[in-house]
Amino acid sequence: MRRPRWGLALLLATMLLAGCSNAGSGSGDSGADPGYLSGGDGGGGVAEQEAADRDLGGDENRQIITTGYATVVVDDPAEAADRVALLAETAGGRVDQRSEVAAGSQGQDSPGWASLTIRVPADELNRLIEDLDDLGDVRDLNQTSQDVTQTAVDLDARILALQASTDRLLQIMADAEDSGDLIAAESALSDRQAELESLQAERAYLADQVSMSTLQLQLEAREEATIEAGGFLGGIETGWRALVTFASGLLVFLGVIAPWLLVVGVPVTAIVWLTRRRRRRTTAAVPGAPQPPDDGAAQEA
Repeated sequence: MRRPRWGLALLLATMLLAGCSNAGSGSGDSGADPGYLSGGDGGGGVAEQEAADRDLGGDENRQIITTGYATVVVDDPAEAADRVALLAETAGGRVDQRSEVAAGSQGQDSPGWASLTIRVPADELNRLIEDLDDLGDVRDLNQTSQDVTQTAVDLDARILALQASTDRLLQIMADAEDSGDLIAAESALSDRQAELESLQAERAYLADQVSMSTLQLQLEAREEATIEAGGFLGGIETGWRALVTFASGLLVFLGVIAPWLLVVGVPVTAIVWLTRRRRRRTTAAVPGAPQPPDDGAAQEA
């Protein structure tokens, strides 16, 4: 039992060194020969590399990430945003982000706007951009493409290598007769599985970026044209504005003094009336004093 145990440990150590060297090489060294995939003969690694090279040959296998940006001037940004969302859903896409600001919310003269991030199938992006002409005036249209074919191929090769390494470690664990070999294999398997899941998530994200293009859309409200009147019409407009301003100020003034008239004016008027009446009675009680003319005599005179 001693000789097989040392042979198993040596095989496990060789696999760990080969796996670390291949996994740490990154995307720029994916062409290294992963000989441990087939138990040390290297045939599987060569076959995978040849398949990867063939994948790079045709344009139909190219992995392209397409991103677009456009600014559209519309009459109503909110309504236009609803129409864009409907266009995206009709094309099989979705709206990932949407923001709207109403006119005047950021200042008296600030126009309204809406911002959307749209994801649509890559083959539907150009059609969606063409449909933007029906919304308003398309401005600042930009479209970029990024070829990530080599990155995708490298990720696929590394995923295959780690899957083969994981299967090999599972086989070693099944055949292990020593607890030390079993613990070492379990530790190596845990590291391989964690790295494999990370690469699979990265590959899934890359595939999503390739299959679904992104369009950043800015919808801006159309500014209404204003005509500055001059000459006689300008004078009329200026005079009317001045009249409206004066009338508004007068109404404000009357509103301000109305409470004072009620609180102060009424008592003052009553005091003056009582004072004059008392003075008349005092004058009438003194003999020979001249009588103040009443209102009727004053009118006849």
